Amino acid sequence: MPPLKPAAGLPADAISSDMVFEDNNLAQELFGSHHSHLARVEQKLNVVIHARGNQVTVQGGEEDVAAAADALNGLYARLEKGLGVDAHEVDAALRMASAGDGKVSDVELTIRTRKRHISPRSPNQADYLRAIDDVELVFGLGPAGTGKTYLAVAKAVERLIKGDVDRIILSRPAVEAGEQLGFLPGDMREKVDPYLRPLYDALHDMMPGDQVAKRLESGEIEVAPLAFMRGRTLANAFVILDEAQNTTAVQMKMFLTRLGEHSRMVVTGDLSQVDLPKGIRSGLRDAVDVLGGVDGVAFLNFTHKDVVRHPLVTQIVRAYDSVESKRKASARYEKGNGLNRQDDD
Repeated sequence: MPPLKPAAGLPADAISSDMVFEDNNLAQELFGSHHSHLARVEQKLNVVIHARGNQVTVQGGEEDVAAAADALNGLYARLEKGLGVDAHEVDAALRMASAGDGKVSDVELTIRTRKRHISPRSPNQADYLRAIDDVELVFGLGPAGTGKTYLAVAKAVERLIKGDVDRIILSRPAVEAGEQLGFLPGDMREKVDPYLRPLYDALHDMMPGDQVAKRLESGEIEVAPLAFMRGRTLANAFVILDEAQNTTAVQMKMFLTRLGEHSRMVVTGDLSQVDLPKGIRSGLRDAVDVLGGVDGVAFLNFTHKDVVRHPLVTQIVRAYDSVESKRKASARYEKGNGLNRQDDD
């Protein structure tokens, strides 16, 4: 392909990088229908891409060109492994490439379940999956939409299917009911299901409905409120505690000490969304403070950059974080100046 003059809108020091993809069919999948995937890369990065056959030339600033090349190579590696590429995967590859850590093509981290293949869509998600493989207790902390619980459930399903564990145990504190489930109408299943629905949804995303029902019936998959964990030892299991910010310190200690032989435990939560009564310390906050230096425990902190839902969710999380930071700064200022303003909330 002959050299091209820098396209309009590119920096004066723009560079060009030529890439050739060996398999013509995979190259066309990589480029997308009417080159839609290449157009998406151009939109996300300040680059211009020219494609001809199985070749592309990427023009732009040095960092943008490198990120585009990393993303395209990572996506091509997915296609070589028989994995699909769509707009969401393109966005994920760009997110990974822009981090500049060389982890875009970590195809080995892809989780294979009966219904879908799930890959990390941010560097933190990749580190999270590695941590789940490497240590027995992992804490995933951060806002909604970052994949903390979803990826943990996917890992659990993968290990159950492979026979690495005998059962999956999914739990949540039923904080809205104050754990006083006896006052709610219906049998026990009807009482707790509303609080555990997100966990059921994740399971159905990864396994056929009849398989989920069968494994729930046999006990291979158990979905239960945190109150049901007391007094048990959870061996040969993949155990997940979701919404852990709504546990008390006593509940968290009780849960963590259920860990048995040949088990993995993942605890997820968002410390900015604590629903406990005022004055009660979050068990998740307590665990972060107590276990920070303990070997065999990993903490992964997600941010708005890891949000993989609708793009607007990222902006919502960022806006709330910004306002919360200003409120905390204002509170510190008032406290430091001896002010006693009544809280408006």
